[in-house]
Amino acid sequence: MTNLAERLTRVERDQSFANSRPKDAATLIIVDRSGARPKVLLGRRHESHRFMPGKFVFPGGRVEPLDRLMPTATGLDPHVEARLMRYVSRPTPSRAQALALAAIRETFEETGLMLGRRAEAPVPVPGGPWAAFAEARVLPDLASLHFIVRAITPPRRPRRFDARFFAADASLIAHRVDGIVGPDAELTELIWIPIAEAKRLDMPTITQVALEELESRVARGLGHDLPSPFYRMLQKKFVRANL
Repeated sequence: MTNLAERLTRVERDQSFANSRPKDAATLIIVDRSGARPKVLLGRRHESHRFMPGKFVFPGGRVEPLDRLMPTATGLDPHVEARLMRYVSRPTPSRAQALALAAIRETFEETGLMLGRRAEAPVPVPGGPWAAFAEARVLPDLASLHFIVRAITPPRRPRRFDARFFAADASLIAHRVDGIVGPDAELTELIWIPIAEAKRLDMPTITQVALEELESRVARGLGHDLPSPFYRMLQKKFVRANL
């Protein structure tokens, strides 16, 4: 997989901006393995967006303060929690959990898909977009999330993220809210597409790399004990290490 680091290094990018600290972010890859060929869910970003206009991406975004306060049906798998706390300042289980919750929240905000388990009793939530989970009586199921890859935007870019890519099986979709995706929304369309075909779409290089890592992971059973690669730029070259 060192060729993936080389591919990231070869991308032409303007690194003339003032340097900034990368912000914690999370992305969720929903995988449908019910057929002979695993499919992933991708969305096309609106053409008017300044950031990655028209590109196919997985839903995701920055971690928000309320993500630390959302209750869950289950906690993170111990392997996932441990890897999420490596190579971070002030690592805590609550910070690791917030990353996973951000991926679930962002997926709902951008696609209308709510991942988790149905709850019999009312769900206490911290408010904001999590209020929809209370209305639907859905609690996030973190034990079912897989930590696929981590990547940090190179220095001196206009936006920098320390992004964690998670994966979840499509069977984890507990509720759907219609009308979220459309011509005036952040994502103008959603598609389910086999991984091999998805790699030919117009998407950011890091999304392609995440797909490659996911494909390898799925081929090995998508187990929690499999390592999570970490991509970052050191001395003007991307390097890959396993967490």
